[in-house]
Formats: sequence, structure tokens, C-alpha cells
Amino acid sequence: MENQLLAISPIDGRYRKVTENLKDYFSEYALIQYRVRVEVEYYIALCELPLPQLKGFDRSKYIELRDLYLDFSLKDAERIKEIEKTTNHDVKAVEYFIKEHLDDLGLGKFREFVHFGLTSQDINNTAVPLALKEFVENEYIPLIGEMIVTLTDLAETWADIPMLARTHGQPASPTRLGKEIMVFTERIDQQLRQLRHIPFSAKFGGATGNFNAHSVAYPGIDWKEFSEDFVNGNLGLQQSWPTTQIEHYDNMAALFDCLKRINTIIIDMNRDFWTYISLDYFKQRIKEGEVGSSAMPHKVNPIDFENS
Repeated sequence: MENQLLAISPIDGRYRKVTENLKDYFSEYALIQYRVRVEVEYYIALCELPLPQLKGFDRSKYIELRDLYLDFSLKDAERIKEIEKTTNHDVKAVEYFIKEHLDDLGLGKFREFVHFGLTSQDINNTAVPLALKEFVENEYIPLIGEMIVTLTDLAETWADIPMLARTHGQPASPTRLGKEIMVFTERIDQQLRQLRHIPFSAKFGGATGNFNAHSVAYPGIDWKEFSEDFVNGNLGLQQSWPTTQIEHYDNMAALFDCLKRINTIIIDMNRDFWTYISLDYFKQRIKEGEVGSSAMPHKVNPIDFENS
């Protein structure tokens, strides 16, 4: 982005510093890159069978093919968007982009097997769960893990600090601060364990999920076995079977529901600490130069808990 002040959403504008890493998974640029990755890996898998017409493909060129997504650049994404102006189809533009590079590598005679037998959803329904999987594994779980460690350390440090508990907003029986924090670490940890068991499912089976074009062209190949090896092995996802033209999205819904529950727990924790601050159980650190109100200079507001 040229300047974050030009963003139309605060997510990648005002709060870009905390959402910066998301662009590698959820921007349009990232989606295009993941599509290129799936198309290239599928093409290489066809060469490895090999399909009869791909027997002469030079395997040493696999490295250069994979460089299409490993070294993917904004210039590449812009080229695909340029192609899309003609095709008016985003996935088809990716296909043509790869074919262009096969021509550049002197492999134009093999170009028509790019995207062989597939429908757009075979690419979308693998690219999107792959992006989600790598985000969850590389970014989300480590970040939530760090939060659990921090909260656990605070709970242990404050394990013996007595505190008046409240129910219905009214003074109740005493408790200990450390124990109240451990309530949230346990809740989040339970959801994290459930999250780790949600599969990242992907549909891969042609226009209506039956490998019709594949089976007509090459009836001697077990395309269901091939697709399982490709989706589960090459991509590290879990193939859904049987399907229609599209993925069921049930496991994706389960993933989002789990993330929603974790968010709800964190909101619950934020509200508790917000209340502790309002009750003077906690004091906020004042940073030099910061103001909590344009009219009341003595104020320091718990904006980080509110934004969280």
C-alpha cells in the first residue's frame, strides 16, 4: 500500500502495524500466489505420473516452475491482473500466466496440461484452506501460545494476592488474582487443543467432483487415489470426498467458530481487566506524551483492552 492513510478500512490502515503479517495470507496478492502454487504443484504431479504426453518433460525444470510461486512478486501479480482484463476470470488468468512461463522455458509443447481437467473451485478450494492452514500454524497458534505463557507467568507471580471477587457486579467472596487469570488460560488452552484437531479440508475432483474429464481422457489412471496423494501429501491438506463442484466448507466453518470462541474468551478477559482498572485494582502506566482525553489531561484510558 502506498500510504496506510489511504486505506478504506482501519484493519490495514490505522491498525496495520498489528495486522501486517496477514497480508501474506489474506491479501489478493497472497491468494493469487497460493493459486499459482497449487497450479504448479498439480502440473508437476501430472508430470510425475507421468501422463503419456508429459513423459518428455525435463524434470530439472521443476525448480524453475516452483520459483513461480516461491519468488512470486508484485510484478507477477500485476501481470496476472493484466491478463484478467482480457479473460475476465481470475483463475484462468493464473493458468495463462503459467503457460507464458512454460513458453519462456522452451516448454510450450507441454503448456496445455496446465489446469488439466480442473474447475476453478479445485484451485480456490485448495488455495484458500492452504492459506488458512499456514496462517494458523505459522502465526495464530504461536501468538496465542505466547499469550498463554504470559498469562501463566502473571498468574504464578500473583498466585497469592488476595482480591475481592464480584458476582452480578456486587462484592462477593474473596479470591486470588492468580486464580482468576488461570481461568482464562485454561479456557483458551482448551479451545487451542480443539483447534489443532480441525482438519483443513479441500475439494479436488473436477467440474462436478467426479473426475469426469480426467477419467474420459485417461481411464486407466485411478484419479481418486491421485487426488488423495496430491491434496493430502503434496499440499498437506485433507481431501473431502465425495463432493459436488465445491468444498463442503463444514470444517472451515468449524475453524472460524473455534476462532470466534477464542475471541469471545479474550473479550471476556479484557472486560474483566477493564473492570479491575475501573475499580482501582490495577493502575495503568503513563507514557510520556500520551493523553487519554483531549479535554481531561488527567485521564489514561484502557484503550488497548478496548481495541483488543
